[in-house]
Amino acid sequence: MYVIMRQGNNKEVKKIKKVFALAWGISPLYIILLIMNSLIGAMQIVANVVLPKYLIDELITSRNTGSLLYIGGAIVLSNLLFSFLGKLMTRNLAIQNRYMNEKMNQALGIKIMNVDYSYLENPYYLDLKERAAFACTNQSAVYNLINNSADLLKSLVTLISMVAVMLTLGPVLFLVSAVTIILTVAVLASFSSYQVKFFEKIIPVNRKYGYYLGLGYSDDEIQKDARLYGMEPMLLSRVVNYTNEFMGEFNKYYKKQGKIRGAVNIIANLQAALTYGYVGIRVVTNQFGKQIGLGSFMMYVNASIQFTATFRTLTDNIVGTKQMLDYLDPFLELMDLPEVKQEGDIPFEGDIESVCFEHVTFCYPGSEKEVLSDLSFQINKGEKISIVGLNGAGKTTLIKLICRLYHPTSGKILINGKDIFDYDYESYIKNIAAVFQDYKLFAFSLLENITSKDKERVDKGEVNEIVKEVGLEEKIEELPNGLDSLYGKAYDVNGIELSGGQSQKVAIARALYKNTSMVIMDEPTSALDPLAEADIYHNFNNMVSNKTAIYISHRMSSSVFCDRILVLDGGSVSDFDSHENLMKKGESLYCKLFKAQAENYSEA
Repeated sequence: MYVIMRQGNNKEVKKIKKVFALAWGISPLYIILLIMNSLIGAMQIVANVVLPKYLIDELITSRNTGSLLYIGGAIVLSNLLFSFLGKLMTRNLAIQNRYMNEKMNQALGIKIMNVDYSYLENPYYLDLKERAAFACTNQSAVYNLINNSADLLKSLVTLISMVAVMLTLGPVLFLVSAVTIILTVAVLASFSSYQVKFFEKIIPVNRKYGYYLGLGYSDDEIQKDARLYGMEPMLLSRVVNYTNEFMGEFNKYYKKQGKIRGAVNIIANLQAALTYGYVGIRVVTNQFGKQIGLGSFMMYVNASIQFTATFRTLTDNIVGTKQMLDYLDPFLELMDLPEVKQEGDIPFEGDIESVCFEHVTFCYPGSEKEVLSDLSFQINKGEKISIVGLNGAGKTTLIKLICRLYHPTSGKILINGKDIFDYDYESYIKNIAAVFQDYKLFAFSLLENITSKDKERVDKGEVNEIVKEVGLEEKIEELPNGLDSLYGKAYDVNGIELSGGQSQKVAIARALYKNTSMVIMDEPTSALDPLAEADIYHNFNNMVSNKTAIYISHRMSSSVFCDRILVLDGGSVSDFDSHENLMKKGESLYCKLFKAQAENYSEA
């Protein structure tokens, strides 16, 4: 750490501290094992440099059998002990590393789940999320950073030990090693900056390459279109082009890397020659100091070579640490994002009696454009409300505000007379169910998709009743495992596939099973055919009973079933009345939309 700080990288030191704090919070044992492993490795190197000196000196001088056995035994036993401890550490570290990787991925997932929802709709932060995941999974940046830091400790301990050994001969040997090291660092430093820029340049190309390659062999959703429209040549050409670009850049990289390695090897050979020459002179003459024996000769030569090798390793560790920190910038930036503060501490009790918007204006974070402008209206308990308007009128945004996915830029949303952000989040959200346009079904059983619970905690009778209400009963009865059938074939070849309409019915069933006092449907029947849509709406009043229901739909026929229609035009409320009354306003937006759609159906 000290070396990095001396290089002026205080910012990098802070990043390392963040990663280690995160790692320590996950597994203190992992960090302790790494430190112990580093110290054991350094001690083994020191022992193998120093102990052979005494064996050689004993062989040349007295050749005492007892002393030879004692020294030889010490060398063998020390290596056996260090090897055993090293293997033990390696095995335990492998287990802890697996655990650490899983927990780091989990920490990333938890962070994404807890940041403000607005970040997840912002292209910059979506890209940041992808780059953070890429650094953790593809580049193992957290693992490499922690291990590089542990290797730094090992290298530092080894360096200090080797310097102490060399200085017992005098300063010359140390100075020779230091000069060659400075030359090596200068050469490697010139390559380091190039390396960072290279990988910054190559990551976007790699992402594009991975995207197009993934389309070809892993994205089932495009296979029909790819085959129908003959997209194979286009996809293949993209993959080939990015492969060529990739390989062209790497050719340049490896050529430069070869030159750098060549220069480093020349410096290393020069250092070895000077070391052998100087220490050899000290063996045969006392002209430059006290004459030494062959044992000392081997010790000092090994110490000098080990010093240089260790410093090169240290330099590689520093460069590697710097690179990992650069790769981890997106991860650390993402982990530093503020998490959602669950405002409010008032428990929400009872049903939703009223929803009131008071002069609500909303702009997306980072934008000054008003998506919703000065909205004021009230919805009463049990009402069935349809929200209509042209694309981009702010219909889905309004729903997201009710769900507390966003804060109003100004104004208030009151439920039962209180600001929705005054309520405790958990108790508040239990009273709202929503089916969004981009709903998702998961690779769980249909039962788990509907209930969001393990099957042991579910009343199947209630689920069966809801399945019947949404029109899935016949489909479920056809399945060999019924509600226990696994959705999708991602993890099981026997998994089932559903049509778009059937999938949407599962999503609607999930909303109904939650049994909330308000149900929100954002384009609830977009994937259903007209007959299925009519059937859903015909029975919907019975399904939602006395619940408050809010619908968004582009099919104006859905509005006929509703008590009132909220018409949004350019982010503002243009009308809020019943279907009958709005149809009397011949020039209103609602009347025009309804008649235009009715004419299209009649013409068809």
